Amino acid sequence: MKLKLSKLGTRAFTRRDLVVIIAMLALLAFVSMPIMAAAKRCAHNIDCVNNLKQANLSLRIWEGDHGNQYPMSYTTNGALEWPVTTNIAVYFQAMSNQLVSPKFLICPADRKHFPATNWTTDFNNSHISYFLNLDASEAYPQMIMSGDDNLAIDGVPVKSGLQMLSPIASVSWTSDRHGHLGNLGFADGSVAEESSSGLQNALILATNGTPFTTNRIVVP
Repeated sequence: MKLKLSKLGTRAFTRRDLVVIIAMLALLAFVSMPIMAAAKRCAHNIDCVNNLKQANLSLRIWEGDHGNQYPMSYTTNGALEWPVTTNIAVYFQAMSNQLVSPKFLICPADRKHFPATNWTTDFNNSHISYFLNLDASEAYPQMIMSGDDNLAIDGVPVKSGLQMLSPIASVSWTSDRHGHLGNLGFADGSVAEESSSGLQNALILATNGTPFTTNRIVVP
């Protein structure tokens, strides 16, 4: 008895098959994009927190070596070493030995500022992502000392220079960095991620029990 060999038919790859595969790949990409974007934002925020912690640590080391005074308010012979200036780079340059690299002054999610290559020839305000509080003092650990500079007052983004932030002012984060979140560094050395409402509360607490009625910050 002879066995008959059956021939397996083969079906050609049709245009419909190709369309289905492309549609599935497009759907997969569409679904995964928000997840990837969220992961990227999370990574940027972690790096931003770490950079701000490094900046705050450098401030505290510098302060310990200079009579418990931060460079923003450092006095010699009764006079400020650096007159109150909107050139925030001056204060950070004073701490170049403690900071080691200017790259720590850039938030990875910041698309307006870029890292400087060194402290001397190309370092200026355009290479800084963080503000400084001129009145920060270790004596008041709840005071805001530094933070992301993407702030808005009454919905209007702040400009470079000296800003007077009243505890009752309507202050918030803009959406161009951490999605209406931001990072604050405090005089006790801690760093915290805050929402816009958390930022508002931090401004109120920053002046409680201090001789200051406003937060004088310098924005790069």
